Amino acid sequence: MIFRSGKSSGKFLPSLLTLGLLFGGTVGADEKPNLVFLIADDLGWADVEFHGGNTPTPNLNRLLAEGVELKQHYVAPVCSPTRAGFLTGRYWSRFGITTPINNRGLPFETVTLPKALSEAGYSSALVGKWHLGSKPEWGPNHFGFDHSYGSLAGGIAPYNHRYKKGEYSVTWHRNHELIEEDGHVTDLLADEAVKWIGEQDGPFFLYVPFTAVHLPIREPEKWLAKVPAEIKGEVARQYSACILHLDDAIGRIVKAIDDGGHKENTLIIFTSDNGGSTAENNDTKYPDDNCPNGRLPGNNKPFRGRKGTLYEGGIRVPTIARWPGKLQPRSEFNTPVCVVDWMPTFCSLAAAKADGETLEWDGVNLWPALAKGADLPKRAIYIAGPRGKQVALRDGKWKLIHGGNQSQLFDLEADPAESSDLAAKEPEIAAQMQQKLEKNRKADVKSRGGL
Repeated sequence: MIFRSGKSSGKFLPSLLTLGLLFGGTVGADEKPNLVFLIADDLGWADVEFHGGNTPTPNLNRLLAEGVELKQHYVAPVCSPTRAGFLTGRYWSRFGITTPINNRGLPFETVTLPKALSEAGYSSALVGKWHLGSKPEWGPNHFGFDHSYGSLAGGIAPYNHRYKKGEYSVTWHRNHELIEEDGHVTDLLADEAVKWIGEQDGPFFLYVPFTAVHLPIREPEKWLAKVPAEIKGEVARQYSACILHLDDAIGRIVKAIDDGGHKENTLIIFTSDNGGSTAENNDTKYPDDNCPNGRLPGNNKPFRGRKGTLYEGGIRVPTIARWPGKLQPRSEFNTPVCVVDWMPTFCSLAAAKADGETLEWDGVNLWPALAKGADLPKRAIYIAGPRGKQVALRDGKWKLIHGGNQSQLFDLEADPAESSDLAAKEPEIAAQMQQKLEKNRKADVKSRGGL
């Protein structure tokens, strides 16, 4: 792979020197690590206990204690774009994907992450929400996954497994066929992932895009009974139970990896697809599943904004990386990174013959920085919002949001809550960043096509 030159600092606790001495971070040529990507749906920054959330998340806490927290991990402000970025290593707007979609999102010839890993000898599975084409003929099996199970469309009702009313409502599938099953979606996804892990006898890539905590939510009494008493209100308690349930499912999957003898040779990533939501839970666009009425309490504090916005609350999400013996436990990585970085990283670890220059990756390989404290290539992170009406650029400590004829400039080191717009005070910086934004917008226009 070819990476651009340049430097940006990545700081750890403990020190980089200690990290480099204790954790070499290199992967032998004959080793093929397992790669696991767990992604929650609409989970906000402060919905997790380790960011001050009021719902216990013991399994995520344990994962954090054994791994690295990526403190500035950026995603798209809504779901389908984040998924496209993860699976291609390219900004989602390069494909014209900036909103949730039901039509086919990617050209069939796209070199996706599972395709690249297959060439390197990996088996692969998607267990969860696809949302890059809501018909079986546009599903994960056509984009490189050996096994596929869950929702072809977006968020679904928890028990009847229906997407929004209309052409794509029936969406629950296994591989090429739509199916009907009983059970709560979170349990079914965990069961399938655990079963699939147990069947593997070679290197594997497991992608688990949960539907939790996306609306509509209705949780089993088992989880409602565990909600802290101080959480009041029906929807708030359902939301907390959903987080508890999600955390348990993550714990089950991690346990299957560890008990199966894979712990020392598996990189696990946990993240969310966008910030927390405050939408109406019982959205009437969905077939009725007896879900309670009320707005979701997605918590993105201390950040401004929520799902769908380009403020930090919409695009900076809780993220953990764990690989015992390779990554320093209880450490932090503070350099800004993006979901598009995981394809280059995974391909590097798998020794996949995927050329980032040919594939026009926007992401970079994070592994030397995560494992050994090396400097990342110098770059600005570009984030296109829904329908391209707003775009954002993160460059060092600066962040520019532009929409219409208005730009907002923030110093995120001094003002992570984005409370003070500095565009008028720092016009030169704003102008420089605007030029970089325009360069990316032109790249979007140039790269679209093939659909």
